[in-house]
Amino acid sequence: MSATDLSRRGGRAVVWGMIAIVVILLVAAVLLFYNLPDAGAFNARVERIFVEQDLTTQAEIKLLEILALSGTAFAETLASYRVVIFVLMVFATALLITSLVLVATLIVLNRRMAQVEKAGIQVSSLVISRATNTVAINDMEFRLTQAAIETLAVLAEARMDGDILSGAAIEAMISGRDSAECDEASGATRIKRLRDTLGNQLVSEVLIRNITRQGYVLAIDRDVIRMI
Repeated sequence: MSATDLSRRGGRAVVWGMIAIVVILLVAAVLLFYNLPDAGAFNARVERIFVEQDLTTQAEIKLLEILALSGTAFAETLASYRVVIFVLMVFATALLITSLVLVATLIVLNRRMAQVEKAGIQVSSLVISRATNTVAINDMEFRLTQAAIETLAVLAEARMDGDILSGAAIEAMISGRDSAECDEASGATRIKRLRDTLGNQLVSEVLIRNITRQGYVLAIDRDVIRMI
């Protein structure tokens, strides 16, 4: 599956996810507002009492006025609650949509990273300069230590010859000793230091492959390597 297909699937998933979120929150908002009490119910009940009851004393009329004022305050409070609920629903919708977009983006990026790790880094140019202790990989330039540049140069020369080097062979070629006198751990240590010097984990881990029971090799086309 290509990165374009992943992007399209991720885009469709985000769109359908946003639609589902909006629909769910819209239904919840409708049910919530529908079940809220009527803001004018209290005042309507007070008005009904005033019409049905024969209120003559000053105290009864005063009590009715207090009830009417309470009903007005209740209506205003309920109206403010409706506004607060509406704002919270909008805020919740925005947060959920943002979270969905971020999750979908992370999933697509992880899949792309997995594809890159599986296929290997696409190197169109690898230029090693022993004079300046630098290596240029495509448009990225790395300044390495003397030991790291020697390790990379040995790997590059082996790749141009189509060879796979063991740790002992790498140590022997750099140190000038016989491979029988070198151990595997020394070469593995040089590879680790090279990867640490490169710094970029994606570049170092994918560029330098470790083939089980065979050794180390640069996972690039031999024709793109140049030594200066």
